Amino acid sequence: MNPLVTLLLSFFVLIALRVNIGFSLILSSAFVMLLQDLPLISVVNQMYAGIDSFTLLAVPFFMLLGRILNAGSITNRLLEVADATVGHVRGGLGHVNVFVSMVFASLSGSAAADTASVGSILIPAMKKAGYPAPFAAALTAASSTLGVIIPPSIILIIYGAFGNVSIGALFVGGVVPGLLIGLFMMAYTYVLALHYGYPANPFPGMRVAGRVLVRGAPALMIPVIVLGGIVGGFFTPTEGAIAAVLWALFLSLVVYRDIALRTLPKLLADAVVDFAIPMFTVAGAGIFGWLIAYLGASKIVVDFILGVTSNGFLIMLLLIGFLLLVGMVLNPLSATLIFLPIIQALGDTAGMNPIHMGVLSTIVLSVGLVTPPYGICLLIASQIAGAPLGRSMLAAAPICGLTILVAILSIVFPDIVLGLPKLLVPELF
Repeated sequence: MNPLVTLLLSFFVLIALRVNIGFSLILSSAFVMLLQDLPLISVVNQMYAGIDSFTLLAVPFFMLLGRILNAGSITNRLLEVADATVGHVRGGLGHVNVFVSMVFASLSGSAAADTASVGSILIPAMKKAGYPAPFAAALTAASSTLGVIIPPSIILIIYGAFGNVSIGALFVGGVVPGLLIGLFMMAYTYVLALHYGYPANPFPGMRVAGRVLVRGAPALMIPVIVLGGIVGGFFTPTEGAIAAVLWALFLSLVVYRDIALRTLPKLLADAVVDFAIPMFTVAGAGIFGWLIAYLGASKIVVDFILGVTSNGFLIMLLLIGFLLLVGMVLNPLSATLIFLPIIQALGDTAGMNPIHMGVLSTIVLSVGLVTPPYGICLLIASQIAGAPLGRSMLAAAPICGLTILVAILSIVFPDIVLGLPKLLVPELF
């Protein structure tokens, strides 16, 4: 049997047997290396090489940032800002849900954290206001995936670190498509609200709204610090993550005083655990990705695709279909690490800019957080809503379609992704 087929088959068999994804990557790689008579010491060497990156240090700090946001009152302040801004529009709580996910995404970069924190507050409120439980779960899960797209995105950090693409440019490139997806979701919610009579929250008045915005302004400075600092060249992504954590700690400990100093050790310990699990996957993907490259997977896939079509647009559509299937069984981080050589090879074949390719693949893989059988965000949201998973999936389908639509539009109109990077980091073009 072809060693590449053996590698992929053994990996997916282990996944089907519910073996941890990190162990699945390592065991399937070691098995093929034994068959190919390759030195097993390469397993250790490539695992170490996979995590030996200063840029990856940004990931635990952004995870710690998410823990700090949830432990204090910052999340509630963001909800108040969202309610004062869009809550008075028909379908108000739905718009608040999407809006706060867009803002929360720019703070923590984690979709699952967004689903759990925002969903635990908004899903019960939406059900009480008359929204069907499956729709409340679907909207919460789908909007939380914006945390994978809108910076600071952990997936974009991984893509940039392993794909040798500017992380700052990837961050900037994710802004417009992320906001566009959010606006499409809000438009869809508005149409449903008109059809089914979902209510709007009363407008609190300009004075109250202004006061709420002032209360939330310090928290909204976090994405400004991160993006402005990285794009402006003041610090690296890792230093930007540290600056964001320090600012969040200052707000929570000194300004708002809603986190006690004694809780910091637990927050740090939780962040370490949060980081250790995906980092083991990163290490496993180091050897798996190296083996995929060694076995020439990129050339095989490119030759196969070119045998079907040489049209760049069609190549990208085939890639979108492939990533949608991959996202159903793998989380975006693992899928990015494993298939990065193939993604970049197809992007080069289609003449895609590397920045565009990174953002596009991240957008498509984000859909997998809502689609079964992986669909972790939809599982969390459905559990909170007490809704049957099947009905939540049906409610989420058109919302996921909006994300895919933006991905396709970005192929047709590349400046959806590349417009801001061309403006802010022109030296990369």
